[in-house]
Order: sequence, then structure tokens, then C-alpha cells
Amino acid sequence: MISNQILQNTIDGLKRISRIDFSVLDTDGKCLVTTISDSSSPQGAKNVFGERTMGTPMNSDGGIQVDDVLSFVSSPADSQVIKDCQFFKVFDELHLEYILLARGDSEEVYMVGKIAAFQIQNLLIAYKERFDKDNFIKNLLLDNLLLVDIYNRAKKLHIDTKAKRAIFIIETSHEKDSIALDQIRNLLADPQRDFVTAVDEKNIIMVKELGDRDDNKKLEKIAKEILKALKNEFPDEYTRIAYGTIVGDISEVSKSYKEARLALDVGKIFFDDKDIVAYSTLGIGRLIYQLPIPLCKMYIKEIFESKSPDEFDDETLTTIGKFFENSLNVSETSRQLYIHRNTLVYRLDKLQKGTGLDLRVFEDAITFKIALMVVKYMKYMESLDF
Repeated sequence: MISNQILQNTIDGLKRISRIDFSVLDTDGKCLVTTISDSSSPQGAKNVFGERTMGTPMNSDGGIQVDDVLSFVSSPADSQVIKDCQFFKVFDELHLEYILLARGDSEEVYMVGKIAAFQIQNLLIAYKERFDKDNFIKNLLLDNLLLVDIYNRAKKLHIDTKAKRAIFIIETSHEKDSIALDQIRNLLADPQRDFVTAVDEKNIIMVKELGDRDDNKKLEKIAKEILKALKNEFPDEYTRIAYGTIVGDISEVSKSYKEARLALDVGKIFFDDKDIVAYSTLGIGRLIYQLPIPLCKMYIKEIFESKSPDEFDDETLTTIGKFFENSLNVSETSRQLYIHRNTLVYRLDKLQKGTGLDLRVFEDAITFKIALMVVKYMKYMESLDF
């Protein structure tokens, strides 16, 4: 079904070209959209007739009534002149979907009305195909289709099964409705190659078709372009983008979606300062994310006994973080912290006495780094429970 906004835009455009008024009604005689203004209204608001009762005149100059529409609906005619208006039936395949009214009974009005009815009928076909494709893509992402059904339906919908694709998940604070999806679709997607949909109320998903030579650098470039476009369009809204790896067959699209989904979730824990997160950059974070919380607690207790890394003071945590950033380089870390090298060595010695781990030793540093990530993961998961 076409949205009323699309119908209104269509007949408004037709009126601007032809200077003929149009109304689109459902088969019960209720007016959905119209170009006719209600002259009796002090605001000049458009008269959509939707709240009028059966038998009440349907426009401000009288004449057309609901009974006239119902009579036309039940007749075998595809078009008819009733009370100085041209009536046209608009079908969705063999099902009567709309009644189009064009004001006037001349040959010119008839011809323009036929063009308008043809335009709306083509819109029905296009939106029905989009709806079918949208359902197919949703079920494809969620692994709800058998392998044989994937290829059969893709062929029927004229979707290339061998094209390279990757999934981008776009999380924003923008409300996920049909208007938001259309905005994203018009802003970012190639209508012939890409698909934009949503499987929940939180995220918008783009199935992006790629060229044969495109690689991970291309994915990063696309993500940055998406982010820039959304920031320009919605500057005050939160935006985060995650994407999976490139797949070469349509049956593997769900794999890229799961990767992008994981990248979005893991990114919130370990890369919360980044607007763009790629699955290929998650590293050990994606392994930690799959650990059960009891096992994490056991691990922290074994490494630090009764003390947890998040209980260290801010100075110690800052020192540890900067030391890791500089690949365990004492000189560079002390320089960036604006402290003497001996001061940094003293802090590291103190940390070693308290934990038994010497961060200057690679194996101990790895253990400590993993422990910090595990603690961060546990704190994040606990926050979701509240």
C-alpha cells in the first residue's frame, strides 16, 4: 500500500502540471488525499472528507456523494462521468485499490485522469515490489529462509545472487519509521543495487552492493560517507555505524549482518569513543563478549584475588592506560604523562607489589590488559540489567 503522503505528492504534482483537481478515495468512499481546498474553512485547509458520513456531499460545491462512489465501484465500468467529475478505477493486479476523481468532464480532463490513474497504478506496482524485496531482505538477514528459497526468490525479484555485499548497521536517535527509512534510502543508497531496511526499532540496516575490487578500505570509506551525510542531515542526533565483512554470495548476507550486529554491541563496550566500528577490528573484544559472566568473575578473582582493577585510583588507571597506548614504552609514557621516568618506574613497581603483575613484562601486560577488558565487559552487562 502506498502511503498517503506519496499519493498526496503525486496528485499535487499532477495538478501543478494540468491545473486539474484530483481526489483519491478508497473503495468505501472515504477520501484519502485531495488537491481541493475547502473554501468554507478560514484556514483554507485541504478537505480530506475522511470524517464525513455516508450520503454527505463530498466537496464544498456539493454534487459528489459517497453513494455515487459506491455505485461506480459496483459497476463494470473502469471510468465514468458522474456529476461533472471523471471517475477512474485503479487496480493492484486484479484487485480494485483506489478510486481517482478528476474534476471536470471534458476530453482533456479524461485524458489527464487516465494518465494520473496509470501513474498511481505504476506506483502500486513499484511499492509492492519494494515491499516484497524488503520482506525478502529481512528474512534473509534473520536466517529465516531455506537455501533453495533464497535463490528462487532472489531470481523472481531480479536480485543478483553473486554480487559482493556488506552489511552496515546505522544506529541513531532518529525515530525508525517509514519516513526515516525513506530519508536514509534517498540519502545514502543506490536504488538499483542497495537495500535499506529495519529489523527492529533501534537500527537501520543497509545491504550495500560492492564492486569486484572493493576491500575493507572501501568499507571504511563508505562508513565515513554515511556518517558525514547523517551528521549533515541530523546534526543534533547520536549516530553510530558498524559493518561486517564482505561476502560474495547472497546466501552469506546473514553472516555479514551477524558480524555487524556483534561489532555494534562490542563497540559500545570497548570502543565507546568511536562512531564507526568494523567487525574486523574487534580483536579479542569479540571473544570476551561471548564469555559467561560467572566465568569472568572467576577469572578476575584468580588474577587479582580480592581486588578488582576498576578499584584502582584515577592516577594508576591513567598511568596503565597511557603505558598500553605507548606499547609498554617507559620513556614515551613518562613524556606524555609529564612525569619523570623514575616516577613512572615507581608507579609500576607499586602496581607490581599490589597485583603481582609487572606491566613491563609482556606476558603480565597481556594478562592485565585482558583483565581490564573483562571488567569493562562485566560492568557494561550489569548496567543492562538495570
